[in-house]
Amino acid sequence: QVQLVESGGGLVQAGGSLRLSCAASGRTFSSYAMAWFRQAPGKEREFVAAISWTYNTYYADSAKGRFTISRDNAKNTVYLQMNSLKPEDTAVYSCAADRERWGRKRAWNEYDYWGQGTQVTVSS
Repeated sequence: QVQLVESGGGLVQAGGSLRLSCAASGRTFSSYAMAWFRQAPGKEREFVAAISWTYNTYYADSAKGRFTISRDNAKNTVYLQMNSLKPEDTAVYSCAADRERWGRKRAWNEYDYWGQGTQVTVSS
């Protein structure tokens, strides 16, 4: 069982930056693929970025060039650095863990464990 706890959300102006963190419990964190998803009001949950156990990274088109996913296995933590934020980035951001290591999955229902989410609000 893996427990995930996100932090780092908040209110930021357009063009600003935020760094989200997701702390994981458990001794097998390094073997999981980790991902970030987001869900805006009235919209479906969507893939943002993923990182494999070998540090390969994958991004949604909306995140490429602005967001960076990374992981620190010594701290059991995955990060999402978000730069050049736009009002359309406003959403609840959740991290997810996948027991399959490769990080290529983009459907939310393919992930095994979820955090509770953290709100990101970008004002114009």
